[in-house]
Amino acid sequence: MNKVLIVEDEPNARTGLAELVASWGYRTEVAGDGLEGLEKVQQWSPSIVVTDLRMPRMDGLQLLDRISELQTKIAVIMVTAQGSIESAVDAMRAGAYDFVQKPIDPVRLRTILQNASRQMGAELELEITRRRLKETGVLGPLIGSSPRMKEIFELIERIAPSNVSVLITGESGTGKELAARALHELSPRKTKPFVAVNCAAIPETLIESEIFGHEKGAFTGAQERRAGCFELAEEGTLLLDEIGEMPAATQAKLLRVLEDRKLRRLGAKTETPVDVRVIAATNKEPQLAVAAGELRGDLYYRLNVFNIHMPPLREHMSDVPLIAQGMVEDMNARHHCSVSGLTDAVLDKLMHYPWPGNVRELRNTIERAVILAGNGPLELKHLPANFGELGFIPPNHTAFQRPTSQGAAPYRESVSSNEIVELEVGTTVDEAERQLILKTLESTNNNKTRAAEILGISSKTLQNKLKEYASAGLLHEA
Repeated sequence: MNKVLIVEDEPNARTGLAELVASWGYRTEVAGDGLEGLEKVQQWSPSIVVTDLRMPRMDGLQLLDRISELQTKIAVIMVTAQGSIESAVDAMRAGAYDFVQKPIDPVRLRTILQNASRQMGAELELEITRRRLKETGVLGPLIGSSPRMKEIFELIERIAPSNVSVLITGESGTGKELAARALHELSPRKTKPFVAVNCAAIPETLIESEIFGHEKGAFTGAQERRAGCFELAEEGTLLLDEIGEMPAATQAKLLRVLEDRKLRRLGAKTETPVDVRVIAATNKEPQLAVAAGELRGDLYYRLNVFNIHMPPLREHMSDVPLIAQGMVEDMNARHHCSVSGLTDAVLDKLMHYPWPGNVRELRNTIERAVILAGNGPLELKHLPANFGELGFIPPNHTAFQRPTSQGAAPYRESVSSNEIVELEVGTTVDEAERQLILKTLESTNNNKTRAAEILGISSKTLQNKLKEYASAGLLHEA
């Protein structure tokens, strides 16, 4: 329960205001002027101070200045005489959270108190999260202490409290959904729903209905009205994963919803207001997707207010021991095991594997090992028999390199250590891509799901590429 200190020199006004605030469920304490108020702040540690502007000994502005010098977060709400807007503005510039004018409007004051309570709670939890991050390298569901991950954590902390759209990029399995969840958990929306939808996993004929909802009779089979993902995420966060796989018509409708904050269900005659923070994710290079017509340029710019690029695991291998231990603890709780940790031999194996499937592949490996071990430390015998067959491509070989954005270092696609895609000078990017896809399929015995994970693309994208090659008669050429 939030504690509210009332600072007012007029006794009747002080008592009445304290009783009013207490009736809303707050714990209250009172002070007769700024000096007494400062003492109460230091002794009682309120989260909110409601103070009159004009008082003897120490006025409200002076009290605000002294509170701002303390190493604690306190929301100060200034009470001003009617017509003293200039003084109220001065107080806001000096750091006051908000102000109310006399005679006090109870509805306005209660709203301000509610908003201040939420903000103070969010800032307190953010401070706790920062301390935890500094001590353990954990930010919500994300784990890491490498410079790359620390930069990402700092960016998430900075933008989480806002409502701006965020575009998260990175290969498949790098933790894009985890980053989205961290944004949600560190935001004022954390008590509301977090809804994630994979645009690549929904048939094109159903995706608009899934996201925006539909009315009864909107199409064949629509036997009742259904809320879409936007309405399910009301006041919360909506993650649109693999945004580049969304059909162009649906992208256009999404852009309008983002701009107008209203949506129209399929078959509806009226629009419905929505209050949702939208986060999008893609394993494609966004600029290339825009150039290829897979992602609308105007939608990209609307979503890309902030960009979080999740690096592949091979680019922050120093985080593997910390991530792996965190996963062991998670799997212990999930599967009722008591694995104590990882042996040095297992850690050495994990540190010398390129992780083409990134954090997702590491998680699957750890989960399997924990279940097999049951208790005690994880040993080499608990890893898959063929673990480590994939290796880094030697640096003296030419391999297809994906174009990079925002100065990120290029990376080499990892295929079987004996299967290097040799390219001649003058090979086009499209041809290099085709050779890499076919060679990866060959190395996985035509396992398309596995090949898509290694290539860092969705299964749907891989299928589309193969259809293109087949129609052009290029599917079986090397």
